[in-house]
Amino acid sequence: MKALIVDDEPPARARMASLLAELGGVEVVGEAGDGRTAVELSARLEPDLVLLDISMPLMTGLEAAQHLAALDPTPAVIFCTAYDEHALAAFEANAVDYLVKPIRLERLRAALARAQRYNGSALAKLQSATAAAAQRTHLCARVRGNLVMVPVVDIEYFVAEDKYVRVRHARGEVLVEESLKTLETEFDERFVRIHRNCLVAKNRVAGLERMGEERFLLRLAGREERLEVSRRNLPALRKFVKGE
Repeated sequence: MKALIVDDEPPARARMASLLAELGGVEVVGEAGDGRTAVELSARLEPDLVLLDISMPLMTGLEAAQHLAALDPTPAVIFCTAYDEHALAAFEANAVDYLVKPIRLERLRAALARAQRYNGSALAKLQSATAAAAQRTHLCARVRGNLVMVPVVDIEYFVAEDKYVRVRHARGEVLVEESLKTLETEFDERFVRIHRNCLVAKNRVAGLERMGEERFLLRLAGREERLEVSRRNLPALRKFVKGE
C-alpha cells in the first residue's frame, strides 16, 4: 500500500512515518504540510492511502478530502486530528476512519485494515459526504492532463458553456465539470448572478453601462472586458451596484 502523510507539523509526519515503518506493508511515497499540496501530490503520485490532518494552512483536511474524492483512482483517507471524539461526531459516520493524536500503533493498524476494505467508488461517496458541509477555498480542474487548483478568491467570474463551466481567474481560464447552480449555492456570499449563464465575483463589479434602450453590460474592475446582463437579473444587480 502506498501512503501520503499530510500534517503541518514535521514531528507529527515523522512519527506517522515511524509507526508505518513499524507496522510494515506500507510505502510512504510522499509528505505534505497543507491540504492543497496534498491534493496536488495525490494527483501525481496516486497513493492508495492519504493520512490527513484536519487543521492546516491553505486548505483544511476536510476540503482536501472533498477534492481527493474526485480523483481517479480515489485514495482512501484516514483523518488524523487532535480533536476529541465529540468534535469528530459530525463526520464520523462518513469518514473511512479517523485517528486521534497521539496515535497508538494498534489503532493505526485497525484503521489501515479498514481502509483496505473500500473500493474507489465507495471511497468517493464516503469522502464527498464527509466534506460536503465545508465551503471550498479552491476549485480543481484538469489542464492537459495536469491538476490545476484555482483559489476561489482569485476567480473573477463563471460562465456556463454546454456541460462545462468556464472559470475566469487572475491568471487565465480553466474549465470545470460543475453546474453553475451548484457553484452559486456554495459561493452565494461571494458571487452575484448577472445572467442565466454567468456569475461574477462581487468584488469585481465596477458598474453598469447602457447599450441602447434595453441592453446593459457589466464593467469588471481592472479589465476592458464587458459582460452581458439579462433583463431578469438587472433589477437585483442595480441594487447591488448602488449598495442597497
